[in-house]
Amino acid sequence: MSATSGYLALVYKDRDTSYGVAFPDVPGCISAGDTFEQAIDNAAEALGGHLALLRADGDPIPQPRSLEQLRDDPEFVAEAADAVVAFVRPQAERAAAE
Repeated sequence: MSATSGYLALVYKDRDTSYGVAFPDVPGCISAGDTFEQAIDNAAEALGGHLALLRADGDPIPQPRSLEQLRDDPEFVAEAADAVVAFVRPQAERAAAE
């Protein structure tokens, strides 16, 4: 899997809260939404922006792990216990003219 194709995300939802999204392979990239669909859309935008900032700063782009690789990570297993795993492709930045 390449960084341009997407990353696995963890989607969380507690009672009386919005949906929260975190990326195990992209520390610091989080998002939220009032519905699951909105959370995924917002996560794609957040991921695209986060990766663009990493590139602009000359920082390395994290390599996404496969689900099999993540399942071998005890930290991921613990974090995923109460989450839905989703695949999110980064949304391309919109042109400044838009």
